[in-house]
Amino acid sequence: MKKFFAAVLAMVMAVSMFSAALAEDAIIIGISGPLTGPYAMYGQGVVNGAQIAIDEINALGGLQFALVYEDDEGDPEKAVNAYNNMLDKGAAMMASTVTSGACAAVAAKAYEDRVFMLTPSASSPTVTEGRDNVFQICFTDPGQGAASAQYIVDHKLATKVAVIYNNGQDYSTGIYQTFDAKAKELGLEIVSVTTFSSDDNADFTVQLGDAKAAGAELVFLPIYYTPASMVLQQAKSMNYAPTFFGVDGMDGILDIEGFDTTLAEGVYLLTAYSADAEDEKTQNFVAKYQQNYGGVPIQFAADAYDAIYALYEACKVAGVTPEIANADEGFAEVCEMLIPVMPTLTIEGITGTMSWIATGEVTKTPTAVVIQNGVYTGVK
Repeated sequence: MKKFFAAVLAMVMAVSMFSAALAEDAIIIGISGPLTGPYAMYGQGVVNGAQIAIDEINALGGLQFALVYEDDEGDPEKAVNAYNNMLDKGAAMMASTVTSGACAAVAAKAYEDRVFMLTPSASSPTVTEGRDNVFQICFTDPGQGAASAQYIVDHKLATKVAVIYNNGQDYSTGIYQTFDAKAKELGLEIVSVTTFSSDDNADFTVQLGDAKAAGAELVFLPIYYTPASMVLQQAKSMNYAPTFFGVDGMDGILDIEGFDTTLAEGVYLLTAYSADAEDEKTQNFVAKYQQNYGGVPIQFAADAYDAIYALYEACKVAGVTPEIANADEGFAEVCEMLIPVMPTLTIEGITGTMSWIATGEVTKTPTAVVIQNGVYTGVK
């Protein structure tokens, strides 16, 4: 895993130098995300997925693109610094950032500067709220919460549900709130709701004990993969074996170094992408990812791949050229060109058929996968 991280960082440096060489002939896209730290898997997936799309697009001829990357560690302050650095390197638009908190901070700055943003994976409504220049690829937190409750009811996975969420995180709290509202509407009984306040939390025995005592048959986890892995480990030690149901932030749990993947057997995730999908686009993407980087691409990689293609189509429709993009403060002109185009597009991506409303939210239908024999398997 350490060798893989080193290879990714080396690639980032190489791509940045390559981007500088192409500045006059290519439109430069900036991406920041956590390339180091506990959620580096998200950022690395975005880097890799975006690069595959860039390579494919450039091979077509016509519009050419290049990427510059910055590691923001998922931290809002560092993300703003990363954003400024990417502008200094000639970025004309952003496929950024990866996590919601960091993205909201950057979006506020990009709105002031008039820089167009299409975030591959930030899902909080606060990212786009009041900002006409920011659009999302990932479906929003409210959408995930409501869709999860609907899926549980439709597929009769449980009648009594517990929820464990991070009350110090907008992502987790937002999903919980809409899950709770939809569960009440559908008559799904929530018998236990417990929280934690930091993803560094290492002890979930109280939360799991409450769920177990309440007779929860399913535990809903609108949380990231690191605390989710701790929940699964401790549930096993307590001989508590409910169905666990997560959302897109849990994608990547199978790739945690040292994690016993058998603990995740039977875990459901609501997502917009399944690596085992049989369509040609997904199969080609997965094959290229495995060839170039090893491992199975997670949803964040697929989101970034689709984001690059969406920017490509938007630039073609709007008439964005390298000459416009690379002019002094050309990003501002590019922004005004792309804003009216995005709501007119329909993109057939590997994360679904996407269209956008003027307020930036994407419209697409989430699906579910279940972990079986250590792999994500699509379910209806």
